[in-house]
Amino acid sequence: MPEADDKEGERYQADKPQATPGFFLKGSHQLDWGMKNRLARTFNPRSGRTVMLAIDHGYFQGPTTGLERIDLSIVPLLPACDALFCTRGVLRSVIPAESTKPICLRASGGPSILRDELSDEQIAMDMDDAVRLNATGVGIQVFIGGEHETRSVHNMTKLVDAGLRVGIPVMGITAVGKDMVRDAKYFRLACRIIAELGAQYVKTYYVEQDFETVTASCPVPIVMAGGKKLAELDALTMAYNAVQQGAAGVDMGRNIFQSDAPKAMIAAVAAVVHQNMKPKEALELFKSMKAKG
Repeated sequence: MPEADDKEGERYQADKPQATPGFFLKGSHQLDWGMKNRLARTFNPRSGRTVMLAIDHGYFQGPTTGLERIDLSIVPLLPACDALFCTRGVLRSVIPAESTKPICLRASGGPSILRDELSDEQIAMDMDDAVRLNATGVGIQVFIGGEHETRSVHNMTKLVDAGLRVGIPVMGITAVGKDMVRDAKYFRLACRIIAELGAQYVKTYYVEQDFETVTASCPVPIVMAGGKKLAELDALTMAYNAVQQGAAGVDMGRNIFQSDAPKAMIAAVAAVVHQNMKPKEALELFKSMKAKG
């Protein structure tokens, strides 16, 4: 990947947090009251972090393993998460209307897993519907370096404009193509572009080397994508490292709902994210809760 300049990214100063006068969340202190209120419901003001439960996979994958029956597998987990990331179809058809859990709605779509090129996405819902559904945010894929990069960027900026009109924040999601290198250099580029063009927070993947430069160089909160299913200790370690290196929480799906004890796993993830519990201690919490059923 070409350098932005000859000395790309030498001065991250990850040890110096970005100032947020008057509000707890990075890069959000100058937003409107309604948007800050929605962010304060999505992110816990005490810890400054969130455990989002991602169950939007069906928008291009269909009935993903663990999401075949959302009413049975996911609804019981709602009390344990800080926010739910789902599609409007699932929200209307399955999630109980009496739930007060903050909702972030998947707002992009297009190609399915039957297609080789997944970057050909469009905005797939109107912001008026997000208002109608009382959403606290919307999320959209941005394919930096992908075949349809420019369109996906414009999709996001249109959604940001619509969100600013009604006070709903946008989560820009870094979508990595099959041929893209998943390293800190790429994610610094992708996350910064997404933030520069107006997203109020960014969802991206964790990388073991230099992840703190990704979070430090992004002026808005980053939440870590859970990605593929890992062994419980590996998933807890990834979440722990991400928040210790500057992430404002996780948006985790398969590592929770594909676990053989999802309630225990989401509790362990929450302990890591909100209480800074060490991964091995969180694993013991997981095993203890799993044993109790």
